[in-house]
Parts: sequence; structure tokens; C-alpha cells
Amino acid sequence: MEVLKYDLIIVGSGIAGLRAATAAAWASGGRISIAILSKIQAMRSHSLSAEGGMSAVLYPDKTGDSLELHAYDTVKGSDFLADQDAVQILVEYAPKEVRYLERIGVPWSREPDGRISQRPFGGMSIPRTTFAADKTGFFIMSTLFSETRRFDNIHVYHEHFVTKFIIEDGEFKGVTAYDLKRGEFKFFYGKAGIIATGGAGRLYRFTTTAHSTTGETLGYALRAGLAIKDMEFVQWHPTALVPSGILVSEAARGEGGYLINKEGERFMKRYAPQRMELAPRDIVSRAILTECMEGRGFQHESGMCYVGLDLRHLGEERINRRIPFIRELAHKYAGIDVLSEPIPVRPAVHYTMGGIHTDTWGRVLTADGKWVRGLWAAGEAASVNIHGANRLGSNSLSECSVWGRLTGEQAAKYVLETSRLPSPDGKLLDVAKGEESRVFDRLLHKEQNAPSPYEVKKQLNDIMEEHFGPFRHGSSMAEGLAKLKKLREFSSFRVVDSSRVYNQNLKDALEVDGMLDLAMVVGIGAYARSESRGAHYRLDYPKRDDVNWLKHTVAYMYGGELKLVYTPVTITKWQPEERRY
Repeated sequence: MEVLKYDLIIVGSGIAGLRAATAAAWASGGRISIAILSKIQAMRSHSLSAEGGMSAVLYPDKTGDSLELHAYDTVKGSDFLADQDAVQILVEYAPKEVRYLERIGVPWSREPDGRISQRPFGGMSIPRTTFAADKTGFFIMSTLFSETRRFDNIHVYHEHFVTKFIIEDGEFKGVTAYDLKRGEFKFFYGKAGIIATGGAGRLYRFTTTAHSTTGETLGYALRAGLAIKDMEFVQWHPTALVPSGILVSEAARGEGGYLINKEGERFMKRYAPQRMELAPRDIVSRAILTECMEGRGFQHESGMCYVGLDLRHLGEERINRRIPFIRELAHKYAGIDVLSEPIPVRPAVHYTMGGIHTDTWGRVLTADGKWVRGLWAAGEAASVNIHGANRLGSNSLSECSVWGRLTGEQAAKYVLETSRLPSPDGKLLDVAKGEESRVFDRLLHKEQNAPSPYEVKKQLNDIMEEHFGPFRHGSSMAEGLAKLKKLREFSSFRVVDSSRVYNQNLKDALEVDGMLDLAMVVGIGAYARSESRGAHYRLDYPKRDDVNWLKHTVAYMYGGELKLVYTPVTITKWQPEERRY
């Protein structure tokens, strides 16, 4: 087993991970060594697929927007579960990040007077989504990745699958990783770490997220003694293409697209008469599903019910200039010409509001609130409490860039202020070797009586879709939890491929192994929360309950079992009120 020493180890190569690397490199003046580990080719990270844009207050004097308005929209959109001090950090740093990205080369779309263009997204009082056509994630990722290539001290490890976080006496020590290309096992030994591995959309079957967005690292984090917060809040994006689930960006509605049912009616007037299609995602998603349940949706040959996203009235010139990718994907994947037909859409899992428990600056915390020294988390993998129970569209790219920067700068400072990294002791090496044995000797063993990881993943997806969907009920979730517990009893999988080089079968087994624990976190958190708030909607508790549930759920593992504790929501300015749109 090869041992590699780095000052800073970043797990994940999306926008948060790349931004953290560039921030750490600048903050340290190039004096620290940085490794970026990605389980896929780094430029294929799911951030690449972000289409709509990045929210920020750029021209308050001309638009009437303000940091306070951005913060209020975010808190209200979160159904008042966001920590308001963290939201304040988001809105203050987001404009700086937009301009930083501009300076390093992101080609933001422009108005005729030269200003950076901004469009409205759901839940916004004023248009503040900054965009580069409808390929924003692609342009940010390309630019940030190019920026990392300027630094000799940033090393990118493509196709390195992290299998374990090593933490000793409350301090980060490194990670183990399976090098798929070489078929080798490695121990990355480091002073500091940043977890930026994205979300867990693939816990569900119908999702807009990439197949790599499996969330197993959050399951591994639990086993390492870390905690997961607010994971029961899963976001369904209202407009995924039917039947593939490919995202049709909120930019389409931001540019003026309508949602219509089979009667040709703009049905959002019944659910959000003021904001219509630009209500927050939780409200629009439930509205679409309600239209379907009440017989006003279209029926696809796949059996899926859907509604129409109508862009016909926008005109060809505007569509080609502002949302060309949406026209392209509708044509390629649904055979639809948006100039003459509505796009078939329905809600799909898109984002996880929860993640690794951190403080407002991204420092990773244990369940009892202690910082794991030397460890941060950023982006969708983290829960810094800015999204609460429902994220507003385009706040995610802002979050990735802001907390990528903040965690990178803090990690660099920490590395420079701590003593030189000694050689790893025998105890650490034994832990790493034990993990190598678990992966190559036990998981890679041809266990004939064990299930294949694909069978288990299919069952997992079925359980999550049936029992922990957009409309939840206590009796159904109890049944789902019993099924998950039974699935979680599998300790090994049938891995047919016995080779080590590019063993996708083994990689898939490793993913499912971590996903099972994370699915349980979603399930027990949702079952315990006896209220409806944001994306968590319970048919048996349809009202928000601020008296008993204005608090964050924190899950941790104790003796192999998951436990829950709760932490208070930080309120600095806005008391909870009824959301009206």
C-alpha cells in the first residue's frame, strides 16, 4: 500500500472542491501541498450539469435588490429552518465570488449596457440569478479547473475512490482510497481535509443527478464518528424531463415558461397565485403531483404522469439566446421542438438540503458539537444550515463557491500554523491496512450467497421512492424503515469481477455499502419529524409545528445503531411566519 503525504486533502472535485483548492493555494502563497481526490475524472463532477445560475446581489442601486432581501428570501424559502447567521455569510460573500469567477474567466451573460445579466428563480423577490446562458456549471467548472492547473502544488487524483475517513483522538489524519486505474490501494496521510463530495440523489430512482451522485461518503463519515444533519429534507425539482429525469432548468420558468395541465390551464394559480411558476420548488413540485393525482396530468407511455412546460410564447430568438441547451435537450431526449410543443416534465429528486454536520464556517462537528480538528466540509455534502427545509434555486452554486473559498482559506491557515507532519505511526498504518483488507479481501471475495450490489441498490431505490417520497405518512415510513433495516443487514455483496484494475463492480459495491447507512438517516429523520416543513410533507401531520420542531436533526452512529439528537435554529432577525407566494 502506497502512503502519500499532503498538507491538505480535498475529497471531491466539483465547484466546492475546486474552489477550496484555489483558495487554499492563494491563501498559503503556494507553500502547502494539496491533493484533490475524485472517484471519477475530475471534470465529470456533477457540478458540471448545473444549468440555471448562481444567486448574488450585484447591482442594488439599479435593481432595488439588497443583501437583506436576499437573506430574507432564503430564510423564507427554507421554511424558517435556515440558520440566519449562516445565511448572512452566504449573501455577503456571494457577490464577491461572482466577481472572482468573472476575473478568472467565467463568461457571464451580459445585458446590452455591459452589466452581468440576472434572471428570476423561484422564491426570489427580485431577479438575482447570475448565469452563463444555461450552462453555468460547465463554465464555472472549466474555469476553476483551469485555474488549479496554474499551481504546481495542487495535484489531482482522478478515479480515486475514497473508502474511509481516518480520525484519531478528534483529529483528521487522512483517507484511504482505491485507485481504479492502477488497481492499487493508497493511504493519503494529511494535516487537514475538506469533504466536498456532493449530494445523494441516487438514493432514489427518478433523479436529475449524475449516476456518480450516490452519497456513500456521507455513510462513511457516519462510521468515522461524524454526524449528519437535516438529511430528511430531500428536494424534488419540479421539472425533470419525462421519462429520462434529465433536468430542465428553472431558467426555463425564470425566462417566462408556463406550466400547464392537460386542460391547457396554468394550474399554479391554485397553489401560488402571486408567484405562479416561480414559487419555491417544494410548492411547485407538490402542485404538479397534485394535478396528476386529481386526473389533470398527461399520461406518458412509460406510465408516468406529467405536465407540460410551455415555452412557445417566448419566441425562437429569446430561447436560442437565453436557454439554448434546454431546446437542445428537449429535442435530443424527448423529440420535442419547444417552439411548437410543451416539454413533458414531472418532479424528480434533485438535491439534499442536509449533509455533514458543520458550524457556519464549514468546520465539521461531532454530534455533541465538537470540531473534528483539521476537517471541513463544503457544498452539497455539508450542512452549514443555509437551506433549511427547502433550498431556493441558484443558491447552491453560491454556497459551493462561498464555502469552497472559506474552507480552503481556513484549512490553509490551519496547515501553516500547525507543526510539520511526522511520518504516520504504526497504529495509523494498521488502520489503513485493515481498510485495504476489507476492500480487497472481503468485499472482493466471490460470495456466492450474497446479493449483487445492483439487486440491493434497486431495492433501496424502490423503498425510498415508495416510502420516503414528496408525500410521506407515518405508517408507510415505518414500513419503509423495516425494509431498510433488513437491507442493511447485508454485510457483503456478490462481486463477480475479481480483478483490481477498473473494477466497476467493486466500485458499485462500495457505493451501495455507504448508501444503505445514509438512506437510514433519511428514513429515521423523516419518521421522527412529526410535522410538515418545506420539502418534508407528511399527510398525517400537514402543518408546520414551530413549537416542537423548529430545530435541526443530527444523526450519528453509536454501537452500530443510528441515534438522533437535535440542535436549535439560529434566529437573528426574522421570526417564523406563514409562507405565502
